[in-house]
Amino acid sequence: MHDERNRIEERVQRAHDQRIKPAIYADTVPFEVEAWQAPGEPVSFEEAAAARYTPFAMDTPWGPPWGTTWFRMRGQVPAEWAGKRVEAVIDLGFIGDWPGNQAEALVHLPDGRPLKAVNPLNQYVPIANPATGGEQIDYLVEAASNPDILKDNFSKITPMGDKLTAGSEPIYTFQRADLAILDENVWHLDLDLQVLRELMVHLPEHEPRRHEILHALDRAMDALDLDDVAGSAAAVREVLAPVLAKPANASAHTISGVGHAHIDSAWLWPIRETKRKTSRTFSNVTSLADEYDDFIFACSQAQQYEWVRDNYPHVWARIQESVKKGQWAPVGGMWVEADGNLPGGEAIARQLIHGKRFFIEHFGVETKGVWLPDSFGYTAAYPQLAKLAGNDWFLTQKISWNQTNKFPHHTFWWEGIDGTRIFTHFPPVDTYNARFSGEEMDRAVRNYSEKGGGQRSLAPFGWGDGGGGPTREIMERARRLADLEGSPKVVVEHPDDFFAQARAEYPDAPVWVGELYLELHRATYTSQARTKQGNRRSEHKLREAELWATTAALHAPGYSYPYEKLDRLWKTVLLHQFHDILPGSSIAWVHREAEAEYARVAEELEALTAEAVHALGAGGTRVFNTSPFDRAEVVRTAEGAPAYVEVPANGSAPLTDAEPAQSVRTQGRVLDNGLVRVEVAEDGTLSSVVDLRVGREVLGDKGNLLRLHTDLPNYWDAWDIDKHYKNRYTDLLEPTSIEVVSEDPLLGAIRVTRAFGKGSTITQTITVRADSPRIDFETEIDWHEAEKILKAAFPVDVRAAHSSAEIQFGHIQRPTHTNTSWEAARFEVSGHRWVHVGEPGYGVAVLNDSTYGHDVSRTVREDGGTTTTVRLSLVRAPRIPDPEADQGKHRFTYSLLPGASIEDTVAEGYSLNLPLRVADAAGAPEPVVSVDGEGVTVEAVKLADDGSGDVVVRLYESGGGRATGVLRTGFPLAGAQITDLLERPLEEETAEVSDGGVAVSLRPFQVLTLRLRRG
Repeated sequence: MHDERNRIEERVQRAHDQRIKPAIYADTVPFEVEAWQAPGEPVSFEEAAAARYTPFAMDTPWGPPWGTTWFRMRGQVPAEWAGKRVEAVIDLGFIGDWPGNQAEALVHLPDGRPLKAVNPLNQYVPIANPATGGEQIDYLVEAASNPDILKDNFSKITPMGDKLTAGSEPIYTFQRADLAILDENVWHLDLDLQVLRELMVHLPEHEPRRHEILHALDRAMDALDLDDVAGSAAAVREVLAPVLAKPANASAHTISGVGHAHIDSAWLWPIRETKRKTSRTFSNVTSLADEYDDFIFACSQAQQYEWVRDNYPHVWARIQESVKKGQWAPVGGMWVEADGNLPGGEAIARQLIHGKRFFIEHFGVETKGVWLPDSFGYTAAYPQLAKLAGNDWFLTQKISWNQTNKFPHHTFWWEGIDGTRIFTHFPPVDTYNARFSGEEMDRAVRNYSEKGGGQRSLAPFGWGDGGGGPTREIMERARRLADLEGSPKVVVEHPDDFFAQARAEYPDAPVWVGELYLELHRATYTSQARTKQGNRRSEHKLREAELWATTAALHAPGYSYPYEKLDRLWKTVLLHQFHDILPGSSIAWVHREAEAEYARVAEELEALTAEAVHALGAGGTRVFNTSPFDRAEVVRTAEGAPAYVEVPANGSAPLTDAEPAQSVRTQGRVLDNGLVRVEVAEDGTLSSVVDLRVGREVLGDKGNLLRLHTDLPNYWDAWDIDKHYKNRYTDLLEPTSIEVVSEDPLLGAIRVTRAFGKGSTITQTITVRADSPRIDFETEIDWHEAEKILKAAFPVDVRAAHSSAEIQFGHIQRPTHTNTSWEAARFEVSGHRWVHVGEPGYGVAVLNDSTYGHDVSRTVREDGGTTTTVRLSLVRAPRIPDPEADQGKHRFTYSLLPGASIEDTVAEGYSLNLPLRVADAAGAPEPVVSVDGEGVTVEAVKLADDGSGDVVVRLYESGGGRATGVLRTGFPLAGAQITDLLERPLEEETAEVSDGGVAVSLRPFQVLTLRLRRG
């Protein structure tokens, strides 16, 4: 047989594109259209309905960037269309085929009910099937003219990322608003051809099935009347029916499809636009559920459900009905799909708590899995926290984006830092926006790593990132691929069903231990430093407010615990931990609003804490310690003078004139407190740090070396830092001034000021305090660089085999060598409050109060010694998608802690991030809780969320070893229960009260929640 593949494939392609697709709509009649441009921000339906509309013609420009235009569309179905399937077809002037980053609209009925949304791949609104003829159609269409931030594929700087800079010229041209007849025969023929052609081109050339399909398509084209596509469509489908009817192989891979619409809670659009995106997507999804009984849609992010509940009650009611019918599956159990590395441990717990409770309360559904397809790596604390929240499985897809190493598994057990394992799946289709194309089906089978062990994988299908969701075309593809020779089988089902079957068929799946590190997007640990600082400060202020509100509720008559305010503030912080806000990868508008929100949160939490402290009594001055460790340190009074105080963990003490064991001596550029001696060189770096307790020089080279690197990644500016950044740099070694600013015996300080680059300045106050080996670098930067990153280096004279970085409820060790490509790929990593490096018998820590990104390397000196260098990433200057990212002023502190064990480091990390509070208060209550025993660390103290008055305490083992201790309370204790994160008793775990305390025994990094009943 002659090889005629090219001829046939080209014939099919042209007939499909030029004849069949244009014939899907058999006849059209235009709507009469009027328009009204809403001033400023979006308005309610009621305001829009009462507005004055003016006539609007097709091919007319409309929509300033970030504007809202309402269109009134009126029409009548022609009488001769009776018996036909009639739809409205609307094209706002769509760009390409991605629904998420351009014009979108929500169609309303005259009474205000949202009907359905339109976007590039979902332009229709159903009217009647069949029509009776004469139906009067009256729509109000809310159209958003969101700019295309991706217009130049992230290659050009754009001012469109903020309404303050985007301008006001119209950016879209309205193309179409019609009543139309959908020719179902032609529409189904279009889908038959697409599915068969895509299957064919991805089959190997030696496969008979490929050639069978090829010649069936050729025969089908013979049956097509090019002058009467509609009249011949049924006959063409009959030719194709036999090849569509052939069943899949018995050993075919099974793909479990579930509808999905990834909606970034903010990214290339602000939060206010996401609120509208949810209503559009969810309207489409519930509409599709009405059309397809076999459709199931998985949707995460309780925050987005709440937006719909509060703003679109009709859509909310439709969601509730779909959940009851089993077609809508709440998943994920988190408030938002948060970043997987940066939120603190308690914050991740609250993500799970608030998310799961929302779904239980509003749908009677307890979600069973963590659904995080699109975060930038995942902390090794997740398995334990997920299980403690009642989850059985974990899903993500993002690790397939690795730059260097292909992750070896798709179905596996993931083991966290404490030993907890959770069943985990990466969809081998390598997308969470699948559409069941031939290429995707081929990739899923080819890619699947567990062949021979498992035989099924998951495919979330539907357009996403900016929403959109599944379409009827995707559902039709799924139906055709359910049992088709040459293709994997496709079954649409609930994710819980997929995970149950996958686990049953492969219970001994391989194990991956530790973090799921994404070898990409490493700059998300640093970009938009003020956003990250707002998160860190908010997390610690929430801890502080909860502790002192609990203290006041227990000891201050008449004080009322602020349940609702704390709940609302937590949810605000959780929202901003979304995986394109906290990582710093959103447009300028998003980060401008985030900074303002964090300022409001801080102000309100300060007020709540002050109210709680004041309720304990006025008329004296006390110092309050929110840290879980006893502290003896220097604090500044309300007048700014230093004072030395001793304060118990989670407790308070009067401000006294206690004397430290060692005072600070300041001589020139030398600070000495008897524990450490710090020498500042003429270039402003540290020339020496001597640990006087052991007579050891800490540094192996210049300490606190500030290095400015060129930072132009290959593609994703705000997301990526590529390894070549290290090759070009300038060391900041020319200070404009060095001056002693404090010679107080309690606090010695030297200030170093530098000017560099394009008008940037950095002022650092190097501070040594009495009785503390910690050296602080209080830093103020006025940053005006572009495409640069600033790092602070501490070369430490220790031979460290690994670094230890704090993560949620523990720490993780990473090798300092680069023996393999896996270690080499970790050239930038994340941590929370500290990084520790050491050798047997001696360690050094670098602490911070708002920095997450860092790198650790080591070199061997000529004298044979090893220098291990920890470098903090302080601030970046990406220009896409926010051209002004990080510009302006920053204030933060980082610290060097010589001679530190892990236990010392944990304590100092808390101290730096939870400054002592000096307040007007006279009450002296016992700490709500205290712990006898090392390693048992209190992370949260609060009242139970159910309003019972019980006290909830979250503990964890912080050193990486086993720990035992006794938890004691500052109130009469009647009983104790071990609970899950949702404060529900764990029947298999017991807590016994003995001698007024609770005995606690923890494995390494174990998290334990105790519910304490008051006597």
